[in-house]
Amino acid sequence: MLQFNKSLFFLISLFGIISSNAQNEVYKSEAVIADTTFVNLKDYSSDFIYDMKYATEDNFLKAKVYDCAECFLRLKTVKALIAANNDFKKKGFKIKLYDCYRPLSIQKKMWEIVSNPEYVADPKKGSIHNRGGAVDISIVDAKGKEADMGTPFDFFGIQAGHNYTKLSKSILSNRKFLKSVMIKNGFNSFDSEWWHYNLKTGLKDNVSNQKWNCE
Repeated sequence: MLQFNKSLFFLISLFGIISSNAQNEVYKSEAVIADTTFVNLKDYSSDFIYDMKYATEDNFLKAKVYDCAECFLRLKTVKALIAANNDFKKKGFKIKLYDCYRPLSIQKKMWEIVSNPEYVADPKKGSIHNRGGAVDISIVDAKGKEADMGTPFDFFGIQAGHNYTKLSKSILSNRKFLKSVMIKNGFNSFDSEWWHYNLKTGLKDNVSNQKWNCE
């Protein structure tokens, strides 16, 4: 009888361990977030500088189109951006953000203000910003001073392009540094805008109108 009780206790204990492990596995699987999920960058890193232009009137539209200055992106974009920022930090810099994910409703609002595809993507087609795979950025040093890139953000002259070379060596070096680190971490540059970078794996994601809570 004692032997039977020991065996029964062993089986019950073994079942308890298996059951507990199974519950933990279920919990872990439920906690996994898909790479295409929209997340808030600040929930994953506090090492970025924010200057979200479209949450102010300090932009080429001369209008505030975001209710609040949040940087939402798809998780895979966040991961790549953090990796890039870590590389910049090794050289004494941090990424400064001007724009991130842009809901389609905001794209439509921008189009109403400036209906020119040279400056604003037509919302009928959508942009990579509407897909959560684009960022508009610069870099700042340890004192918060922005690196000289030759033109301001959203300057739409030829001087803002990567192929424009009539700039000082230091400006060209800054642009090259920004571009090289971003490309190393999975982004593509945009020829006419030194500040704009697209995540390569985000180009085919769906246009979205995901919105966030400003409270």
